[in-house]
Amino acid sequence: MSGGEASYARRVKRAAQLLLFQRHRTPGVKGWELRKSLGKNYMKIVKLLDSELERLGLQVKIVPEASGEAGGDEEAKLDRARFLVTLRGSLPATDAQASGWRIDDLAALAATLAYLASRQGKASRGEVERLLSSKLPSWRVNIALDRFVRLGYLHEDENEVLTVGWRTRAEVDLEALAESLLTISEESSEIGGREG
Repeated sequence: MSGGEASYARRVKRAAQLLLFQRHRTPGVKGWELRKSLGKNYMKIVKLLDSELERLGLQVKIVPEASGEAGGDEEAKLDRARFLVTLRGSLPATDAQASGWRIDDLAALAATLAYLASRQGKASRGEVERLLSSKLPSWRVNIALDRFVRLGYLHEDENEVLTVGWRTRAEVDLEALAESLLTISEESSEIGGREG
């Protein structure tokens, strides 16, 4: 291995360490942190790491901190973006439960995201609470929504309007979620039709 290849290998290893080991409450690191640690051409290192992670079913995801961010040069946008490692595919429900998520919390998050999608991406917290309270105790609903906001899966503004959070954009395939919910709905309709 030449000196240049060894340098890249060390930097790819360093990038993996930065992205995989959580130092803050929020997973991943900002682009400026990667640039500071890996050098000016850190995006080349990130792409090399991404190709290594592909064999493990993982990927480096780049998520802008603010969803509607416009203007500014590409380098500045990357500096403010969050880089994190996520799955390339989907996680079976049994594995999601093993990772510390309660099945009712997963269901509440899925229902909330589906509801937000049906409302052009935003809804008042009260509307979402009423929706979830039809299936969960209200004390459980408030705890779940607060947790989703704290973890970045939802964003809540000063007017108590909920929108999809940065972490949902990074970790959840919203199209696949909608497709799954439609399939479940169609299957329930077919079962109900047969029983009637």
